[in-house]
Amino acid sequence: MDTAPKKRIFSGIKPSGDLTLGSYIGALRNWVALQDDFNCLYCIVDMHAITVRQEPAALRRRTLEQIAQYVACGLNPQKNIIYIQSHVPAHAELSWVLGCYTMFGELSRMTQFKDKSRKNADNINAGLFTYPVLMAADILLYQADLVPVGDDQKQHVEIARDIAGRFNQVYSPTFTLPEPFIPKTGARIMSLQEPLNKMSKSEQDGDGCICLLDNPDDIMRRFKRAVTDSETRVAFDPENKPGISNLMTIYSCATGKTFDEITAEFDGHGYGDFKLAVGESVVELLRPIREKTADLLNNKDYLAKIYRDGAARASNLARKTLDKVYRKVGFVGK
Repeated sequence: MDTAPKKRIFSGIKPSGDLTLGSYIGALRNWVALQDDFNCLYCIVDMHAITVRQEPAALRRRTLEQIAQYVACGLNPQKNIIYIQSHVPAHAELSWVLGCYTMFGELSRMTQFKDKSRKNADNINAGLFTYPVLMAADILLYQADLVPVGDDQKQHVEIARDIAGRFNQVYSPTFTLPEPFIPKTGARIMSLQEPLNKMSKSEQDGDGCICLLDNPDDIMRRFKRAVTDSETRVAFDPENKPGISNLMTIYSCATGKTFDEITAEFDGHGYGDFKLAVGESVVELLRPIREKTADLLNNKDYLAKIYRDGAARASNLARKTLDKVYRKVGFVGK
């Protein structure tokens, strides 16, 4: 009988936009699959969201919707710690200490800082520059063993490991060195309008993005307008047919069918029939999530219990690490 303790996982999503089909297939569905085998903390990282200007009422709305969607997607509040980042002050407290063990050059080389600086040239603030330190604090605060990430997020786990290793070398072992964790299941969902780019919350006002709470009519309209190619054959070829390949990936995730089965199913059919089928499959995939989310949002007291209980459980874990760090750097205890 295996009596080894479960490994700990930490992950979070910014409430800077509505959760998308890509968020569900690439992250949330995998989180649900992990909840029985790992000790998981899943956070709404609202402190990260404000590195870009947010409309306060919209940020509050999206934060509550995101908690509801976490649960609607299948995350069990009893099995997982679900909480709001700003409700656990230890995130900001540890971030300050770790910032004093992070090199300027390390931060200046972060790819996302460069990208966001170009997109927000009128608001290149200090938080945008130092957010990898806060991200490291998020992970290290809970002694996380694993961090579910995509290829574009590996750099953040690497800098967290560098910061932790530097602190451990100076003061003796303090932090667990986290490892990036890429689940075996899941897929990278691309934009319906620009299939070479990942589906992003930043484009949710256009036709390239499907959000979890979109109504069926909008979902169908966007799939009907999805970019394909000049051929008519449904076949998986990401290099030469990125649009159709993306639609096949989505259809596969929604139905469980293999690419070969999909090709056979639509042999002799045009792209119009295929787009219609993909749209209908996604409508049915998201229908229970949308309906469950609506029910949860009508029960604000229950949502508040989830994030308050989650913050209390997270704070208990975080305080143990923060107290150890404060002692090691020389702060006088309370």
